[in-house]
Formats: sequence, structure tokens, C-alpha cells
Amino acid sequence: MEELNPFKIAQAQLDEAAKILKLEPAVHKLLREPLRVHEATLRVKLDNGSIKDFRAFRVQYNDARGPYKGGIRYHPEETIDTVKALSAWMTWKTAVVGIPLGGGKGGVICNPKEMSQGELERLSRAYVQAFYKVLGPDKDVPAPDVYTTPQIMAWMLDEYEKLVGHKAPAMITGKPLELGGSQGRGDATSMGAVYTIREAAKHLKMDLRKSTAAVQGYGNAGWFAAKLLQEMGVKIVAVSDSQGGIYSPNGLNPKAVLEHKEKTGSVKDFAGATNITNEALLELPVDILCPAALENQITGKNADNIKAKLIAELANGPTTPEADRVLQKKGIFVIPDFLCNAGGVTVSYFEWVQNIYGYYWTADEVYEKLDKIMTRAFHEVLDMSLKQKVNMRVAAYLVAVKRVADAVKLRGWA
Repeated sequence: MEELNPFKIAQAQLDEAAKILKLEPAVHKLLREPLRVHEATLRVKLDNGSIKDFRAFRVQYNDARGPYKGGIRYHPEETIDTVKALSAWMTWKTAVVGIPLGGGKGGVICNPKEMSQGELERLSRAYVQAFYKVLGPDKDVPAPDVYTTPQIMAWMLDEYEKLVGHKAPAMITGKPLELGGSQGRGDATSMGAVYTIREAAKHLKMDLRKSTAAVQGYGNAGWFAAKLLQEMGVKIVAVSDSQGGIYSPNGLNPKAVLEHKEKTGSVKDFAGATNITNEALLELPVDILCPAALENQITGKNADNIKAKLIAELANGPTTPEADRVLQKKGIFVIPDFLCNAGGVTVSYFEWVQNIYGYYWTADEVYEKLDKIMTRAFHEVLDMSLKQKVNMRVAAYLVAVKRVADAVKLRGWA
């Protein structure tokens, strides 16, 4: 049976890189576990007057290269292992794109879809009350993640500033523009992914104007990716959300699909398209596959049925190690998650820098800087992949882990 514990997967991926890099045992051991794990019970008053307890986490994986950085997700199936895995991936993600931050992650076990705005606000403020002493612009900088929004970041910022007694816009990113958010943050993850897809297409000699794509997950990242790819000439033939998917070989209009989803709650039953399952979407005969949903979508069970030439992982951890081996044998080029979706954290870094400076950039300046960082990172990973004769995921680990290991050794931690 394939092991799908996300933290064990993250550790196995690190172990493979450590072996190739011949990492000293003490450094390897330090990098296998988070430096700190904080847990709390948040007591929140619900609208009906009752009190409900929510489990909450903040995992601070490694800060050798700079303050911890990573989102906070609200999810009914959140687990400490998922948060630990995501905090590890954040560490490698900030390192692979070469920005001076470490990795962390937060989570609350809750179902935000069943909560009112008032309840969400009280929950968000309670989270900051529980963890504010370990957060801050030069300690640990959170951001939005699954089911958290700029509004939630605004409440968290406000609560933090109340507790510390001064303005600190750089303590959290993904904020509304009015409170020091950055231009270009909304579509940053997808923008970064599309820059890496553009570079991968050049390497694979693929003509994007003659290519087709399927996007699994039609939230923020998925919808923007579909829109940006279409603008580059790619035909979007399938998209899906948690309810199911749609397929049209003649192509879909991403904006019309988004409007349909906003009206009906799902992309399903879109006029002129056939309803398909999420599983079927992954196996369509397309050139580009963008998993932009949750972990463990491409596994040992279905990897052999994947027909795409290029997989761009907008989601975190969508491909299991067993699936990776199958995809490599099949010659499918994978842009690994923590390189492909690093546009979000890169623009979060830009937001943090702008907050510290008190000087703000235009959207064009943000995209130009993002393009440079993502393009450079893609080619550093590609060069490593060709040099070491390993796939792109292992290569991304080699680049990132070496950078973190060097910082750990320079500090004398191991």
C-alpha cells in the first residue's frame, strides 16, 4: 500500500536529495524535522452563543535563511502532518527561488464554509492571540492559504497590532491593498507558474499556441492559470473543482466558466461541455496538465494513465513519490510544486519588502521582478537536472536543500 502521509513523503524527498548531496548526518537530521511546533486550542464564541474549541497549529520548520514564511489554512481535515509537510515544502520553496526567508505553516481544524463572517473573525483573532509572541516581521510572517483570504489577514494584522501596541504591516502578507498589500498578489501563484510553463515549453520545443491544457481545481490559482494560459494561446479543454469537472475538446472560455461557477457553486453542467470526474480529467489526452487542487492526486494507481507531456504542479504535493517514478519512466516533464507555485511566496516576499520600506511598486514592476526570479530559478533547477541526470523534483530539492544546509552550517547549528 502506498504511504500517503504528506510529512513522510516530504522526508523521503529530502532523504533522496541528502544522499546525492552527501549531506553530513547532523545537518540531514536537523533538516528532517521542524525546529518548532506550536499548538493551541482556540475557544470561539459562535453566533448562537455557544463556545466551540478549534485545534490550531503553527509549525516553524527552518529559519536559517531568514524569518519563517508560510500560509495559514482553515480546513476540516487539517492534520499536524499536513502542516509539517507544508512547512518543509515552504522552506525548500523560499530557498529554490533564492529569497531570504525560511519556511513555516499554520492551520486550524475547522469548516469555514459552515461559519459566519463574525465567527471567522473571532477565530482569526483567537489564532493571533494564541501565537502572536512567535510571529512578527523579523520572526515569522504568515499569509493566506486554503480557505483563508485577504480579509482574514486584515483581522489578524489588526489583532497583532493591538497586542504589540504599534503598526507592523510586514508581520503578515496577502493583505488587502488598503492595508499594505502588494499589487499582483492575487494572481501571483498562477503568474509564476505560467512563467515556468513558458520556459519548460521552450526546453521541450512545444508550441504553446498549438497546445491544450486541463486544470484540476478552479479556485484562485486554477482559474488564473487557465486565464493566463489562454492568453498565451493555449486551448483550455477541461477544468474541475471539488464537485467534479467539465470537458470540451473545442476549448472553454475560462471567464465564462468562472461566472458559471460563481452562479451555481460548481463548474459542472457548463453549457456546451461534458461533465467528467476529477479522476478522468487527470487522464485526458492534453499537452499540459495543471493539478491546482489538493495533495496526492497523481498516485501509483493512476500515474500510468497520464497522457500529458508537461505537468505543472500549482497545488502542493499533488504527485506521490511512486507516481513520480512512473512519470519519469514515461518521459513526462514535471515542474515540481515548490518551484512551479513559488510565485505566491515570491510576491509575498515583495509585499514584506514594500511594508518594511514603506514604498510600493506598480503591478508591472511586480510582474517584471517575479518573471526574473521565476525564470532564473527554473533554469537553475533545469541545469541541475541535466547535470545530475535526475528529474526536476529531485533537482529542485538539490538546489534548495544545499542552500538551506549551507546556511545551517554557516550558523554553526550542525
